[in-house]
Amino acid sequence: MSLEVEVLDADLAAGRPDLPEEAEIVKLVSLAVATAGVRDGHVAIAFVEADRIAELNAEHRGKEGPTDVLSFPIDEAEDDGVGGVPDSRELGDVIICPPHTENIREAIVHGALHLVGMDHEVDDGEMLSVQAEILTW
Repeated sequence: MSLEVEVLDADLAAGRPDLPEEAEIVKLVSLAVATAGVRDGHVAIAFVEADRIAELNAEHRGKEGPTDVLSFPIDEAEDDGVGGVPDSRELGDVIICPPHTENIREAIVHGALHLVGMDHEVDDGEMLSVQAEILTW
């Protein structure tokens, strides 16, 4: 198996000068998940309107209004005995709202890093550092 990245509703982000081509979206997701040792699996990247991401934000985070990006991991990482994650799994979904996103590339990487267990709210800046590095590649 290899990493499969499914891009949904990219037409919602059409006309944005920072909208990457599908090949670049796949590359950004691949780089992000590879930082956690993940080379195989499935990720869906969906572009949605503000009202849809606001619904998801309220339902899953208890926060009102739209946000830029949400991540929904499906298979939680399991310890392989040496501190790694499984090589193949259903990673989850990244939902992006282009009208509320300053940088779509950053949102893609940010969401993908969350899918592999990184969390900038508790990691003393590690996730955001990895994110910034990936965006320079």
